[in-house]
Amino acid sequence: MTTASKPNFALLALGAGLISLGACASSAPTAVPSSYLAGTALDRNEVGVTKRTEFLEVAIDPQASELSSSDRERIRSFVGLYAQRGHGPLVMSLPQASANPQLAVTAVAEARAIAWESGVEYDEIAGSAHGAGAAVSQPMIIAFQIYDAVAPDCAQKSAYDFSDVASNNTMPTLGCSVRTNLAAMIADPADLLGTRALGQGDPGRREVILEKFRKGESTAAARSDQESGAVSQVVQ
Repeated sequence: MTTASKPNFALLALGAGLISLGACASSAPTAVPSSYLAGTALDRNEVGVTKRTEFLEVAIDPQASELSSSDRERIRSFVGLYAQRGHGPLVMSLPQASANPQLAVTAVAEARAIAWESGVEYDEIAGSAHGAGAAVSQPMIIAFQIYDAVAPDCAQKSAYDFSDVASNNTMPTLGCSVRTNLAAMIADPADLLGTRALGQGDPGRREVILEKFRKGESTAAARSDQESGAVSQVVQ
């Protein structure tokens, strides 16, 4: 005779409990946003980049035969900004409507000379003209493209409850101040758009340093007595 075994209700109850717990774990709400798992706090506070046209207007004096010293200094300062942060050509536009056409042509020539003295190559300068048919005398215009860094929009700290410890997530404000400081300090925001091309290397100098390295010699530049970092005997 076969004896039918009774079901173990304790095991069945335990199994049902584990199944229900697994279902709860897979569908329970979480305090971790999806953005928290994609990138870092700095990625969520990126520095933006905008492009604009920087321009300088130089009035053409109808009674003068040359640019004033103040206008030359303005052009020199403007060209210096182009050398530091300018992109694309340095455009010099000749006014076609001018009360002093001779000075207008001379002004463009002087501006080109100032740019050359400031280290701008002639192939970086582009000529243009403007103001054809204008009823009033037009200024000479110099222009170029420039990039600006745009800091992230950091929310006020008062908008968040720092006492909320429901999760161990980073606060949305984390990294925003770092990015804001970076936007203020970066020399040329255009670098944020891609890698700047490397300048021409010096193969001769590279060979000299490499040969010293092979011989076990110092590769540092030799210092003279005037360049010594030793503390002066006067203060000892």
